[in-house]
Amino acid sequence: MYDQQHFSRRQFLQRSGMGIGSLALAHLLGRDSLAAGSAPHFVGKAKHVIHVFLNGGMSQVDTLDPKPELTKRGGQMLPFDNLQTERKTGVALPSPFQFKQHGKSGIPISEIFPHLSKCVDEMAVIRSMHVELPNHEMSLMLMNTGDQRLVRPSFGSWLTWGMGSENQNLPGFIALCPGGLPVGGAGNWRSAFLPGVYQGTYVDTSKTDPKQLIEYVHNDRLTPQEQKSQFDLLQKMNDRHLANRPNEVALEARIRSFELAYRMQIEATDAFDVQQEPKHVLELYGEGPQNRQLLMARRLIERGVRFVQTWHGNMQPWDSHSNINASHRKVAGECDQGLAALIIDLKQRGLLDETLILCTGEFGRTPSVEMGTNGSGAAQGRDHNHWGFSLWLAGGGIKGGTIYGATDDFGFRAVENPVSAHDLHATMLHLLGIDHERLTYRFAGRDFRLTDVHGKVIDKIIA
Repeated sequence: MYDQQHFSRRQFLQRSGMGIGSLALAHLLGRDSLAAGSAPHFVGKAKHVIHVFLNGGMSQVDTLDPKPELTKRGGQMLPFDNLQTERKTGVALPSPFQFKQHGKSGIPISEIFPHLSKCVDEMAVIRSMHVELPNHEMSLMLMNTGDQRLVRPSFGSWLTWGMGSENQNLPGFIALCPGGLPVGGAGNWRSAFLPGVYQGTYVDTSKTDPKQLIEYVHNDRLTPQEQKSQFDLLQKMNDRHLANRPNEVALEARIRSFELAYRMQIEATDAFDVQQEPKHVLELYGEGPQNRQLLMARRLIERGVRFVQTWHGNMQPWDSHSNINASHRKVAGECDQGLAALIIDLKQRGLLDETLILCTGEFGRTPSVEMGTNGSGAAQGRDHNHWGFSLWLAGGGIKGGTIYGATDDFGFRAVENPVSAHDLHATMLHLLGIDHERLTYRFAGRDFRLTDVHGKVIDKIIA
C-alpha cells in the first residue's frame, strides 16, 4: 500500500486512527496503556465530560463553604498570620451572602445560586481543593493539563486520544467561550505532544447565528457534488505529500483538520442551533450567553462529543478583587439557571448517569480582605487563594449529596482530606473507566501521563 522506505508498519498502524490499527499498535508495542480510541481499562460509569470553568476564581466562602467564625470575626485580624497570596490582605471579610441548607442532604449553598441549590442532591462538593500558586495562568494550566509550567496535553486531549469520539462529523473536544479567550488562550485546550487532531476546537458562543459560530463551515460557491470532487482530489494530493514526510505530525494534524472541517458541514450548524429546542427547554435554561452555551454543551454531548468545556467569558470574569458582593452576585446570576437546567435536562433525558459534570475555578479567594495595591484601604474584595477552595461535580457516577474535605474555620487552607489537581484528574479518569497510571504516551524517551507521578482516586465521592 505504501512504500516501506517512507512509511513503516508502525506508522501505518498509528495513522489508522480509531479502531483496529490503534489496538494492533498497542499489541506491537507490548503496552497495556490505552491507544488512540481503544476500549477503556474497565467499565466506567461516565462516557462524556462537561467541564464548566468559572475562570477567575470562585470564592469558596461566598458559594459552597460557609464559615460562621469568619462572620464572628469580621473586621478583625485572623488568629494567625495571613497566608502568603498574590497581594497583601488584611482583616477578616465576612460573606455578604446568606447560606441555607437544601435538599435531603442538607448541603448549604449561597443565596447567589437559587436555582443550582435545588440540585444539591445530585452534587458532590469538594471543599478541600488546593493548587500550588496564586497565579491565573499557572493555575489554569495545572487544572487543565496537570502541569503549571511545562507544555502538556489538556484533560480533553488525553480523553479523546484515549477513548476517541462517538461522532466523526464533530470534534471530540470542544471549548466554548463567549467574547474571546480566557487567560492563557488556546493553551488551555492544547494537545501538546499528542497528535494535533486531539486539540480542542474553540467556538465563540457570544454569536447567536449558528452559521457564524464556526466561520466558513459552509461553501456557498460550490455544489455539494463539486465540493466532494474537489475534496477527493485534495485528499489524494495530501496523502501523496504526507507519504514522503511520515514524521511531520503538524502536517498530518493539518490534513486531518481539513477532513474534519469537511465532515462538520453535515452536523455542525445543527448541533449549535439551540433555537431548534422546544420552548419549555429554552425557558428552563434561560437567556444569556452562559445559559445558551450550557444548552449547547448538552446538545453536543447528545451527539457524541466526548469532552465539552464551557468558559464563563474572556479573561477572568470571576476575579473579584473588589466589591465581592456586586461582582460575585453578577457572575453567579449569569450562569445559575443554566447550571441547574443542565443537571435537570440531562437527568430527564437519561444522560446524567453517563455525563460527568465538573464546575470549578482555577483557585479560590481569601477570607481576608484584599488591601489596595497603592497602599490605600481595602475595596471589599478578595485576593487569589490557592491554599484551599471548593468545586462541585455531578452525574457520571458521582455520589450526590456529598461533601468531601474541609478548610480551616475561616476557609483559608485545606486541612481535612486535601485534594490536588492530580487527585481530581485521577478520579475523573476512573469514572470514565481509565486507570490514570496506565494512560500513558511515549514522548522524548519517556512515558508521560496526565497525572505525572501523582494522583489518587477519591473513592468517597463515587457512587
